Amino acid sequence: MRKLNVLLILSFALFFASKVQGQTNSGVNNAELKGSYAFTFSGNSGNANVSSGFASVGRFTADGAGNLTNGELDTNSAGGGARMVAQPFTGTYSIGADNRGVMTLNIFGGSARLAFAMLANGNAQFIEFDAAGGAGTIGSGTMEKVDTSAYSTAGIAGDYAFGAAGLDNINSRASVQGRFTSNGTGTLTNVAGDVNAYGTNYSMNFTAANYAVSNTATGRGTMNLAFTFGGTPDSLNFVFYVVNSGKVFIMESDAVSPATPLVNGVMVQQQVPAGGFTNASLDGNIVIYLTGLSNCGTGSGVPKAVAGLLTPSGSGALTITYDENYCRAPNNVTASGTYSVAANGRASMAIGGYSLVAYLVKSNQFFLSVSDANVLFGFGEPQAAISFTDSALKGAYAGFATYPSTFAVTVFSGEFGADGSSPTGNLTASVSSTPKVCPRSSNFRRTWPLFPCLPIN
Repeated sequence: MRKLNVLLILSFALFFASKVQGQTNSGVNNAELKGSYAFTFSGNSGNANVSSGFASVGRFTADGAGNLTNGELDTNSAGGGARMVAQPFTGTYSIGADNRGVMTLNIFGGSARLAFAMLANGNAQFIEFDAAGGAGTIGSGTMEKVDTSAYSTAGIAGDYAFGAAGLDNINSRASVQGRFTSNGTGTLTNVAGDVNAYGTNYSMNFTAANYAVSNTATGRGTMNLAFTFGGTPDSLNFVFYVVNSGKVFIMESDAVSPATPLVNGVMVQQQVPAGGFTNASLDGNIVIYLTGLSNCGTGSGVPKAVAGLLTPSGSGALTITYDENYCRAPNNVTASGTYSVAANGRASMAIGGYSLVAYLVKSNQFFLSVSDANVLFGFGEPQAAISFTDSALKGAYAGFATYPSTFAVTVFSGEFGADGSSPTGNLTASVSSTPKVCPRSSNFRRTWPLFPCLPIN
């Protein structure tokens, strides 16, 4: 079985591609997926020439024998078109001997085909790979077992941090993050947040915030955040599905407009120390991973990915080392900076001329956004205090490419093996990935929303 969950953030082809294998579907491990699940999905619909953000949240019941029942989902698209609201669905799935599976969701008016990799805890990481002929929907997400006893308004109580990212109506990157306190009766207080759009970070001044679990059978609910930013009043309406009392999958449900982007993410229980957070709440090695979009002088977004190590001192100083794929080229950076943590968990950071904002979930764990034109957004989590040698990376892993920011990103899910050998370790992989898309070229005219690239006559 898989002993760890590796979250891989990739916006480029990597060497695992040479070991991609055909998807197994023997059904011999169908019992690994059993019970009630909630899921979240982020991706893009269209083709290599024109596409827009697409997102979904929902839930289903897996019987352990290959059948899905009691399915329900909500969808939204930055490209317009019909949105699904609490749409019922059924489905089937099959898991092979290598712990990878395929799943078909039978939805009103069509279907969706998924590939997924199982984790040891019964959760799964998946991609959608319906982009036949270089057009369709691609993306990635996660399915997690739920605690149905939390399916109530009262089940969501206490302090929470939240973070979500996506695209607006013209495919510009946007993110939102923050925190609030729920009283368990539908009112949210002590709300703070930041919107990052068009390369500028705006603090959100909240005027009202509320939520309700409207369906105690499915865990579906809604949340409204009313605020001003930059002096302009606005509001965001979210639909959510409960995973448990400490985690909820959220998706912006309004029609996408210049003032309302499509963002998709999660809110999680915030563990506030006695007396509140301080600079001392960041005092160890923290692994960070973020995705965004770069201009690169092309006039259109180019996927950007960052992974690195942030080391705060506990007293306001920090260092950072990270690798990035920037304008389709690798880059490595080491820099120093400063940070300041407020009692509610909001942290501001200054590193090498860049401004960053984080909202702490707990000590050394946070949602993170960079206030620049790339609108990088992601997560930071504490690094284990061990000696990192080849032998530390050994065993079976599951992973997937997360938060694809354009249709050009290769998404995959799969199972990986590391042998821990020294001086050079060996990796093997069984991976499902999206097919190649049509080339971006002036010789193809743009089509929308789900048609293939067509040559210009």
